[in-house]
Amino acid sequence: MSERLTAVIAQSLTKRFGPVLAVDDLSFTLAPGTITGFLGPNGAGKTTTLRMLLGLAAPTSGSALVLGRPYAELDRPALSVGAVLEATDFHPGRSGRDHLRTLSRSTGLPDSRVEEVLRLVELEDAAGRRVKGYSLGMRQRLGLAAALLGDPELLVLDEPANGLDPEGVRWLRDFLRAFAAGERTVLISSHVLAEVAQTVDQVLIINRGKLVVESSLAQLTARVGGSVRVRTPERAKLEQALQREGIETTPANNDALFVHGVSSDRVGDLAFAAGVPIHELATESSSLEDVFLDLTSEPQP
Repeated sequence: MSERLTAVIAQSLTKRFGPVLAVDDLSFTLAPGTITGFLGPNGAGKTTTLRMLLGLAAPTSGSALVLGRPYAELDRPALSVGAVLEATDFHPGRSGRDHLRTLSRSTGLPDSRVEEVLRLVELEDAAGRRVKGYSLGMRQRLGLAAALLGDPELLVLDEPANGLDPEGVRWLRDFLRAFAAGERTVLISSHVLAEVAQTVDQVLIINRGKLVVESSLAQLTARVGGSVRVRTPERAKLEQALQREGIETTPANNDALFVHGVSSDRVGDLAFAAGVPIHELATESSSLEDVFLDLTSEPQP
């Protein structure tokens, strides 16, 4: 079997809406067989990025390749990429089954595929009901069924757990794990790290359109367990001093850094040797959610 293409390559993606810089020089790659959490607060630029990946918005500069090509140049994109950007894109008077049949026939797929995806998302019992009577969680499942019609290599999901009850969230997690186990790729956009932390392999965190963190979940978890938070008005100088010692750091807000793999005493000694004033120095025992909020919160004036 031939090696699968890198699922997504985003290179310096930038998008402006007039004076507003929505996405700022964003680069990342997604490998086959991975589930990536694309995270950031509301308004961080996540949906705009997804729209550029899917050819729904043109970048001001930069480029995005999906399965080796710009999305618009894929031979049959509906059979390669499945996407759910909204759970409201349905005709309310149609049944769930009729909605899927309309989509499948437009792409040349047989009606039998509709029944297959209804079973996959466990929506068979409600398939004959009109969509206007569906709960938000059922609409999420219907949107996922539509994305799966072409048996895609890449799934792009915007807030897929929205409206799901705890059992539905567990079902979604198990489903996506099984999907990615077949060397297929999933990109999940969310503004809540805790919601996807049990699902993803890696995370991309953006804030105000810029990449803040690109990391495996295991590395991010390790940072939480043994990091030191240090705040200084000379953050760049301290970063340089720490990096000369081979010590890993992650920028935070309010002139702070997370310093990984060393004690607070070691950080204090290196700061003193470098002539850097320290305003705060503390060992962190934060949750992943705490780290996410610290990385993406706005600096206080």
